[in-house]
Amino acid sequence: MKIATWNVNSIKARLHAVTAWLEAEQPDIACLQEIKTVDDGFPRLEIEAMGYQVETHGQKSYNGVALLSKFPLEDIRRGLPGDDGDDQARYIEAVASTDKGAVRVASIYLPNGNPVLEDPIASPKYTYKLDWMTRLRAHALDLLQHEEPLVLAGDYNVIPRPGDTHDPKGWWGDALFRQETLDAFHALKHIGLYDMFDQFDGRDGQYTFWDYQGGAWQNNLGIRIDHLLCSPQAIDRAEGITIHKSTREGVKPSDHVPVVGHFDL
Repeated sequence: MKIATWNVNSIKARLHAVTAWLEAEQPDIACLQEIKTVDDGFPRLEIEAMGYQVETHGQKSYNGVALLSKFPLEDIRRGLPGDDGDDQARYIEAVASTDKGAVRVASIYLPNGNPVLEDPIASPKYTYKLDWMTRLRAHALDLLQHEEPLVLAGDYNVIPRPGDTHDPKGWWGDALFRQETLDAFHALKHIGLYDMFDQFDGRDGQYTFWDYQGGAWQNNLGIRIDHLLCSPQAIDRAEGITIHKSTREGVKPSDHVPVVGHFDL
């Protein structure tokens, strides 16, 4: 089974790239972020024609997440628990049933958090990011109680290590790469989740995002912020991970590329 995560940066603007990649790579489950459309605006018919069940949690012009699955999806949850007043579409979760059992998958678009003001705690966007990460940790703790294969896939807007950016000194202090962010990310992993990249690759310089400006792509000035976090039951059946860097070269590409986890599920 192939489970992929991809921040498509607008499904309507990137439909040509998404459908071409789905046709070529045939992921069993694709977790999309930043679809940037309400549910009714998602190009459902085009994706369903390729053999996928489509579930979305959309929002006009911003955010939005989706799950595309070749397997039936059940127990669908839209929105991250813990704050009934949170109206940002950043989380969708479902259970996919396969011939070998079930796997629970979530598509996550974790808040960016910038700008961070001189007092980080007084920065509303950064405070929202840290609060969201606390809520995600609490929910993940509940999910781990099921003792089932679980994959939390998405754009985490977290640079985990200095080697995951071309310029650690330049990025330090940004909401993606500062101590409070790293502490929250480590706290999430330390409940019993495994980073697939750490388990199967771990090399520096393996980026998943390149800005559109400043020749970032041409000069490989990237960062790694798209991650697959797995429960023990999922990592035990994991076989490898691939970053599909070539999609950044296409016509009107997303600034992110797909990351694909391979599982015996």
